Amino acid sequence: MIEMITNSNMYLILGEYWQNILYTDGFRMTGVAMTLWLLILSAVIGWVLSVFLAVARSSKKAYLRMPVWTFTYLFRGTPFYIQLLLIYNGVIFLEIVKETSVLKDFFRVGFNCAMLALVLNTAAYTTEIIAGAIKNVGSGQIEAAQAYGMSRFQIYTRIILPTALRTSLPSYGNEVILLLHCTSLAFGATVPELFSVIKQINAKYLDSINIYILAGCIYLVISYTLIALFRIAEKRWLSYLQPVSQH
Repeated sequence: MIEMITNSNMYLILGEYWQNILYTDGFRMTGVAMTLWLLILSAVIGWVLSVFLAVARSSKKAYLRMPVWTFTYLFRGTPFYIQLLLIYNGVIFLEIVKETSVLKDFFRVGFNCAMLALVLNTAAYTTEIIAGAIKNVGSGQIEAAQAYGMSRFQIYTRIILPTALRTSLPSYGNEVILLLHCTSLAFGATVPELFSVIKQINAKYLDSINIYILAGCIYLVISYTLIALFRIAEKRWLSYLQPVSQH
């Protein structure tokens, strides 16, 4: 009887809320669509930012290296949810924000705060990933480039960065999966992403086991889709690292 009631609840939930779970509540983007939008925007912006930060992080000049180290230390050493709440609930009360209309309007929007928190968090982790890959670029490649007469800028843009970005791909794939999981905390900034919708549904039906299993299955599908995409990218851009079979 309990199983029949539970299954009946799931049919009611899916019948009433499938649009909310997937893409909209009729007024705004919600659910999976909002989660993917958060993920894509924060991953792209965070990755671009982290490339520049990783170069500074790898520099021998302390005035470039230390500020980036401090940034990555702070954001990797504190929980993402605390970072989100500080940005969403705290920054708005700073005098410079209250006195600047552009900043005040920006931090009033929960989506903007969640996006900023996600970007800064993933940029901190990705910076360390890319910086580590930069340091592991073989000295032989750099010496060969110098022998060809390349400038420092040319060596970085043609040798070091392309090699580092390719070799960091597996680690970055893991970071994107973790970033997906972080989007589930965006409800703290009133963003109607997947987990926020799931919480609202559970508040109505009080069927936690099945509702949260449904949410877990959706996150699993997204996660394994991302894993598959990164595997394809690794086969394309890291194929030169695979051993050549001898026949």
